[in-house]
Amino acid sequence: MSVPVVLVAGLHGPAREAVVDRLLRERPGSLAVHHDLRAITGGNAVRVVRDAAGARDRAVVRLVHGCVTCTVREDLVPVLRSHARHAALLIVDLWDSVEPRTVAEALHAEGFGLTGVLTALDPELTPVDVCRGEPLQAVGKPGAAGDERHLAEVLVRQIEYATALVLPEVLPGVLPGTDPEDVALCADLLGHFAPLTPVHRPGDPLPPLDGPPLCARDLAARLDPATARLPPGASTDAADTVVWRHTAPLHPERFFDAADALAIESVRSRGRFWLATRPDRMLAWDAVAGIVTVEDAGPWLASLPAAAWDLVPPLRRAAASLDWTPPHGDRVQHLVFTGADLDRARIHALLGSCLLAPGESAAGLDDPFAPFLDVGEAA
Repeated sequence: MSVPVVLVAGLHGPAREAVVDRLLRERPGSLAVHHDLRAITGGNAVRVVRDAAGARDRAVVRLVHGCVTCTVREDLVPVLRSHARHAALLIVDLWDSVEPRTVAEALHAEGFGLTGVLTALDPELTPVDVCRGEPLQAVGKPGAAGDERHLAEVLVRQIEYATALVLPEVLPGVLPGTDPEDVALCADLLGHFAPLTPVHRPGDPLPPLDGPPLCARDLAARLDPATARLPPGASTDAADTVVWRHTAPLHPERFFDAADALAIESVRSRGRFWLATRPDRMLAWDAVAGIVTVEDAGPWLASLPAAAWDLVPPLRRAAASLDWTPPHGDRVQHLVFTGADLDRARIHALLGSCLLAPGESAAGLDDPFAPFLDVGEAA
């Protein structure tokens, strides 16, 4: 499909609307589609299609299941198809707690040409929101019945998946304009979370959206644990980012005991690691606002036979080659922590104490991660 499609994500409607309004003004012939999901837990969504002059269509959509996936499949895709022939640009204005990756991959599978993923951020609220661990249910932003995600968790995914981050110049309605100090602090912080993603400050041109379609697989590779482009170490007025790398395996019990302390040590941490009791499996660490998730991210390439490497995507092979050190291969501890006034020496010392000591055997060690990582096997 030749018409370009851009996603605009963000927790706060006013910031998103400011970006969408600007796109509609600057790109004549553009259309924006928004699904208000405040009643999604009851199976209803309100769809609004608008252009630079205002709303062209408003409808209540009844969904088979009240969730984002159903909204995309049952309504967003047909609506975009119906407007694709006569629109210069299709803008998908994603509701507050919708993560752009889900929608981007669904639209890519349907043949739409996605040319940008913009996340609109309120400069004043973002540094606070990234510390908020409240469940979406508690703040009135669930994306489905039983949604167990947290506010800060959604925000960092919106930030880290985007191809551009936009700080609006003027918010809609009677809200005040942006404060220069808030803008500077927010932009500084975003440089820690997504250092390779351009930040468009008030007054900056919006990113170009006329390029070739983006590949959903390449977008995902920037975040997936095995290929993620993790931030480098840095120290600025807004935050510190501490990087810890090592090739020795972690002692499962000592690392498990340290997990809570590590999760609350920073606002955001992520990366890949390996346990002495699981030498063939890459494990992913993901924590935000004190809430940590550990998942199995697949095999280390060093554990695979040489013939299997031809079946591995090129980006995965490239990432493994960068981490490759004899005799461990691509097995590596690579964890990154971001927060205010981080104590690098303290974090490194805590993690270092979790390593398997020279001469210490992994045989017979208990693995307290097993109840979380072996759920599928037990089922």
